[in-house]
Amino acid sequence: MTREFDLRLGDGRTLHAYDTGDGRADDRLAVVWHHGTPNLGSPPAPLFAAADRLGLRWVSYDRPGYGGSTPDPGRDVASAAACTAAVADALGIERFAVVGHSGGGPHALACAALLPERVAGVIAAASLAPYDAEGLDWYAGMADSGVASLRAAAAGREAKKRHERSGAEYDPEFTPDDLAALAGEWHWLHSVVGPAAAAGPAALIDDDLAYVHPWGFDPARITAPLLLLHGERDRVVPAAHGAWLARHCPGAELRLTPEDGHVSVLTGAADALARLCERMADPA
Repeated sequence: MTREFDLRLGDGRTLHAYDTGDGRADDRLAVVWHHGTPNLGSPPAPLFAAADRLGLRWVSYDRPGYGGSTPDPGRDVASAAACTAAVADALGIERFAVVGHSGGGPHALACAALLPERVAGVIAAASLAPYDAEGLDWYAGMADSGVASLRAAAAGREAKKRHERSGAEYDPEFTPDDLAALAGEWHWLHSVVGPAAAAGPAALIDDDLAYVHPWGFDPARITAPLLLLHGERDRVVPAAHGAWLARHCPGAELRLTPEDGHVSVLTGAADALARLCERMADPA
């Protein structure tokens, strides 16, 4: 069972949140899911069985502007730390792990960098690297439609709005393995992408602007155990982004899978959860 609730923040905004636990009586380690772009924040149902085996509890929220969460135009990636802390505080959770896929990856990294006393471990799957990453050709290997969309964001909010109004078709160039994953257990993604996309591009615009402007933190500050998952055939977020993060985050473990793309990399997420639990139990 997943409980949904609305959390009123100090500035008057609302976060729509999710919890698979039993409230304050649940002493399992919470894992906060950070969703991709555009998605709703429902926790990842394909990973529920693995979490149950490992004694984990899923917590998540709709990023501002998505689903039931109030928009926060101009938010940066770092703002995810305050949102996550607020949800955890409301549930009486002091320490937790974070998992993010695609656009959720940078937001999970933000929590680890900015909440070092609270984040026990991190998984970032198919995550972007910072836009100002030194030595990284940020757009290299990206599908043409993705380059056009993110270059528009880099040109500013009005340019990004014009791009979205232009009707330019987004083609992520999913691999055969991606399509197989979407037809199988990760068909679940359709249930969170569809409603988010149908609501319009406003939250996606906020996300993309955040990715291509200063993130508000340095990933090198992450001290918690960190697993980076990336498919070498990913054309949405090229594997060079994961490699850059691995080189710059102390203690990071990079798992590159040669045949995977942007979605099929998630087929290894259950094993990654088990590995993260091992590393959290024995950080050395």
